[in-house]
Amino acid sequence: MWNQQHVETARGTFEIFIKGNGAPICVTHLYSAYNANGNTFANAFTDYYTVYLVNLRGAGKSAKYIRDEDLSMKESISDLEAIREALHFEKWAFAGHSTGGMLGLVYAIQTPHSLTKIVIGGASASKEYMNHPGSIYCKDNPNNKRLLEILSILNSPTSANEIKRAAGREWTEMSIYHPEKYEEYFNTPNSGSVVPARLNYYSYSELPNYDLVPHLKTITVPTTVYCGSYDAQCPYLFSEQIAHAIPNANLFTFRESNHFPFTEEPQKFLDMIAKTI
Repeated sequence: MWNQQHVETARGTFEIFIKGNGAPICVTHLYSAYNANGNTFANAFTDYYTVYLVNLRGAGKSAKYIRDEDLSMKESISDLEAIREALHFEKWAFAGHSTGGMLGLVYAIQTPHSLTKIVIGGASASKEYMNHPGSIYCKDNPNNKRLLEILSILNSPTSANEIKRAAGREWTEMSIYHPEKYEEYFNTPNSGSVVPARLNYYSYSELPNYDLVPHLKTITVPTTVYCGSYDAQCPYLFSEQIAHAIPNANLFTFRESNHFPFTEEPQKFLDMIAKTI
């Protein structure tokens, strides 16, 4: 289990979960809520770092949001900075997967002096992944129609928890290279449930104007980028774009993974983390 802590900051109280040894690293996702079970992605870092798994504003028992804009990436970075300062860290690392990786890019652009490094994967620096037919979020992808139904279920306040769990599993099965191995991959306690308000703000308010590509060349923080070759959410070429644009970034490719290489190729993922030290 992870150690729960409530951090009092100038911007409110935030719920975090702590585990591991070593230098501090912040881990979060743009629209997920965590509990003491931790998270599979975050757990991969605990042998090398002390991980601070953060529930952002509106997630778990963290501070509520007043304005919709409080859920933006920019405001989320300001919240993370308040948490870092409350923990008395001059700097910390940041690791994020998928939209967590996108948040990491914003962090490195907006507040580089607070970071020792970033580790990001399965991400994109622009909204263009939504138009790529290899992404399940693109209307031209064969799984898109069903995905929209799944997202509607997850967003519905009237959907039973059992139905939501089944829908979440189906979404995940679209995003692993060997869907028949779902039970093998996801047989340990985990957390990271969708926070509808945060997902909706990202989807309808932030994503339409999301484009960090012109700013990638300005990132000076040591950067590790990773992606599965068969990523069906943010196709591999978008990670290539990020890694090639950021000076001296390292790109790690997982040849037998879709969107979850830390689950699909766990030992290789651990080997990658070791190389970030």
